[in-house]
Amino acid sequence: MTKLIVICGATATGKSSLTLALAMRLGSVILSADSRQVYREFDIGTAKPSVTEQKLVPHYLIDICDPTDTMTVADYQEQTQALIASVDVRPLLLVGGTGLYIRSIVQGMKIPRVAPQTELRSQLESLGQPQLYAILQQVDPVAAQKIHGNDSVRTLRALEVFYVTGYPISEQQGENPPDYPILQIGLDCDVEKLGARIQQRTQQMITNDLVAEVEYLCQKYGADLSLLNTLGYQEIKQYLAGDISLDEAKELIILHTRQFAKRQRTWFRAYPQIEWFDANAPDLLEKVWLRINEFMNCTS
Repeated sequence: MTKLIVICGATATGKSSLTLALAMRLGSVILSADSRQVYREFDIGTAKPSVTEQKLVPHYLIDICDPTDTMTVADYQEQTQALIASVDVRPLLLVGGTGLYIRSIVQGMKIPRVAPQTELRSQLESLGQPQLYAILQQVDPVAAQKIHGNDSVRTLRALEVFYVTGYPISEQQGENPPDYPILQIGLDCDVEKLGARIQQRTQQMITNDLVAEVEYLCQKYGADLSLLNTLGYQEIKQYLAGDISLDEAKELIILHTRQFAKRQRTWFRAYPQIEWFDANAPDLLEKVWLRINEFMNCTS
């Protein structure tokens, strides 16, 4: 029987190290649920598991996409579901902080298989958000009720799906949860301790030569690559452009990471299925290990 153990939570809570230790005990494999670790060459700034760590335990869904390509949630869901069905190891460990990736698997989100339509999006965007939202209210009032009038991203996506498929996005959404047992474990700690973890990890990234990584990526792909406008890369880009000092870039990364972590915590806290553990507990591994054994025994 397929069994899935999810390790989730905000950035810098120690998810990867805990999951690695668990996988080694279980003789299992790790499925990544990180929306940036899927991209090749984006390593230091995404806190991607090292080559050594990946040799200790097989990791999947890392380095599967070129930086110039786009990995949609639908793409991720399809590849992950295929792996869960085909990898002959039980249980499987799914780890990451991308809530939508995790939700797509544990809740079986029904996602319209519509790739981004560049030309269509450009035409729609030229109309402006007020008019786009008015159109959405006409063609898909159900979706419009769930989307804020100022949410241009979701409005655009809903219209994109409608014009490509001919059906409202609200009729194509929903959930089809998997029939195998799932244990969801969340890691968290108080804000001050999380802030200290973020500061330490940011410094480690700088020490590991994040600046050289960003400089290389800018030279290879161009500074306007969308991934280079994400957390950690955007701030170093500003430093390389001479707009701010390295210390200022580091402080901005810490600030923006804290803000990102706050959003992640809010997202995950909305799901009562997640069982929470203190990321700073000295016996964290043993506590989680005990819970996993209970899960494995009651679902055997």
